[in-house]
Amino acid sequence: MLSRLISVHGVPRYVRSDNGADFVSTALLELAVSEGIETVLIDPGKPWQNGANESFNDKLRDECLAMEWFLNRIEAKIVIEYWRAHCNDVRPHPSSRYLTRTALRRSMDDCLTTAIDF
Repeated sequence: MLSRLISVHGVPRYVRSDNGADFVSTALLELAVSEGIETVLIDPGKPWQNGANESFNDKLRDECLAMEWFLNRIEAKIVIEYWRAHCNDVRPHPSSRYLTRTALRRSMDDCLTTAIDF
């Protein structure tokens, strides 16, 4: 997924992580090294150092994961994808002038394209 994002948006300067027990992906570390991406660690016990991730995690947990009882991984994948699509394509967000995230991303892409055309 990160490789796909890099091909669309370019190489990020860094990837931020809390370096918890779940941060054990050799593939992610290899990609970071090969692309020259720095890793920036959040200090233990200081989730506010990456508020965007913490906000996302809270919303995913409260609005999706805590509301469901998954019988298997396929069901979980379907329900989580439905929630993701709803958040990005249907639900407007006050922080983005009440646009959906998809609409905001398109308007930003249009601005970049227009700026490049000049």
